[in-house]
Amino acid sequence: MNKKVLVVSSDNNHKISEIKEILKDLPVTVLSKTEAGCGDISVLEDGNTLEENAIKKAVEIAKRINAIVIADDTGLFVDRLGGEPGIYSARYSGENATYESNNKKLLEKLEGVPLEERTAKFKTVIAIVLEDKSIKLASGECRGKIGFEPKGENGFGYDPLFIVDGYGKTFAELGEEVKNKISHRANALKNLKKELKNILEDGENEDSSNK
Repeated sequence: MNKKVLVVSSDNNHKISEIKEILKDLPVTVLSKTEAGCGDISVLEDGNTLEENAIKKAVEIAKRINAIVIADDTGLFVDRLGGEPGIYSARYSGENATYESNNKKLLEKLEGVPLEERTAKFKTVIAIVLEDKSIKLASGECRGKIGFEPKGENGFGYDPLFIVDGYGKTFAELGEEVKNKISHRANALKNLKKELKNILEDGENEDSSNK
């Protein structure tokens, strides 16, 4: 099977490495957007859903190159707050938001709410734009509760507040190794792998029937 080029709409080395690792047994060569010559592309994430934002990021790069392109978007959805911060997770406390200010705002909004009513989920959506410009989606979730104070030294964002169901610890307490096996992002990448495997196998079968 010939190798396909897969471009990730990111220059985040950690993200690229993670994707390379999970897709290593598929016939794809994974490139960052800069490696693909698209480092100058910057997309305003103004969609109303994670899906819209992920698709927008992938489509912008797919307009320029002939390769499979993937892009992702992630949000934290707190049930008691009607799904906040959701698509605004990264800038919840304003345009100059920091991890600390976002966490502070979330805790303030949940003040007085008991633990059993602080249920939440992290969700990651990955958009896949194929060479024929058709679009597929893969997603993953991880459920938990929002703690009363930050705990743990690892992770980033809301990780010190997110107590993972079945573990009784925050992502920041569990650490990268465990998080990378059970997280929303890990689940989305597993589903991405299944989706890509089917796409590549379908393409191979089509090529064979056309010979």
